[in-house]
Amino acid sequence: MNYYSTNQQAPLAGLHKAVVKGLAEDRGLYMPERIKTLPKAFFDHIDQLSFQELSYQVADAFFGEDVEADALRQIVYDTLSFDCPVVKVTDDIWSLELFHGPTLAFKDVGARFMARLLQYFIRQEGKELVNVLVATSGDTGSAVANGFLGVEGIHVYVLYPKGKVSRIQESQFTTLGQNITAIEVDGVFDDCQTLVKNAFMDAELNAKMRLTSANSINVARFLPQAFYYFNAYARMKGQGLLSYDDAGRSNLVVCVPSGNFGNITAGLFGQQMGLPVKRFIAANNANDIFYQYLQSGQYDPKPSKQTLANAMDVGDPSNFARVYDLYGGSHERICAHISGATYSDEQIMAAMRECHAQTGYILDPHGACGYQALVEGLQPGEIGVFCETAHPAKFKEKTDAIIGGDVEIPARLAKFMEGEKKSVPMSKEFEDFKAFLLKE
Repeated sequence: MNYYSTNQQAPLAGLHKAVVKGLAEDRGLYMPERIKTLPKAFFDHIDQLSFQELSYQVADAFFGEDVEADALRQIVYDTLSFDCPVVKVTDDIWSLELFHGPTLAFKDVGARFMARLLQYFIRQEGKELVNVLVATSGDTGSAVANGFLGVEGIHVYVLYPKGKVSRIQESQFTTLGQNITAIEVDGVFDDCQTLVKNAFMDAELNAKMRLTSANSINVARFLPQAFYYFNAYARMKGQGLLSYDDAGRSNLVVCVPSGNFGNITAGLFGQQMGLPVKRFIAANNANDIFYQYLQSGQYDPKPSKQTLANAMDVGDPSNFARVYDLYGGSHERICAHISGATYSDEQIMAAMRECHAQTGYILDPHGACGYQALVEGLQPGEIGVFCETAHPAKFKEKTDAIIGGDVEIPARLAKFMEGEKKSVPMSKEFEDFKAFLLKE
């Protein structure tokens, strides 16, 4: 399958090029030329399939033309060595728990898939080292670093904003060593993301280094995130919780805490493939750029604000370009598929307290935005699933203080915290970052 740029000024690319380059020559994001609709029989029997098997069939629709079937199956099954269960919170609100992977965050799925797919292509080529650049506002860095840790032929540079990720998050990518280099940028997430994008556009750097991205701008990072939306639907269907209208749409509403918008974009792609989700809700923190777009039709990026839900602190979400392209630039069509919500830190804390007091379920600050949007936004007859994107222990100090409890730290998370921090301090000036890479 070929991939085109959202900016429409770059040549078509095959999957191999789209994955290895990450960003198109015109700075646009790659989009597949077509989105295959999965057969009705797949959805009729989806609740009888395992997470791995249904995900392989979804992956085959995206990547099957470019990756050998046995290799693709192996990539999917290796990626999904953990479950993403749906857990009841209230009678009509369920949590899609995406924190059961190695770094306890939803990005484990996309990062592990991309690492394995990139290695598949590198082995085919037998060429020189590939350098992966990734900007993180929280969990992306740890998921990518751990997904690529020890993978031969790949070196990963994780750029993160100084003082703006939690101590536990930071420990998950600054203590690894080997082929992982952590870069502590004196700025905000948007500065980190700008450094990465500028690196891809710099001719001198690209002449001397093979660069790619593992942010959700890369098709191999965001597309696999569709897997767990199909799994959520399958598990809800299997429990007999869904009903359908005359058009075949279910009563399922999916709410996604959104920062860079790769996660919800993957869900929208799933819907285009036939996944019968009624509608999506994008839940923002105080960085409400997309919410304001839904209200006004004007996209007006702003500098990001630091909030309690730090992984969503994005003032210019890259994947807005994909959402805009997916619906032909139509504000009306976008609003027909997605509604929005936005929450202050005070509202996030209130949602965490109230949910825990009423149900016993512990939300992380990001999941709290998704949960609260369903509390406020579900209509009669609808049933809601929100993405619980990270384990609350990753924000232990804040979570404990908010709910008045003591969140248990899983053993694999505690192990990260025992390591020694190793990071490279960096200004937000591109020339400094470029000079560092050229010396490497």
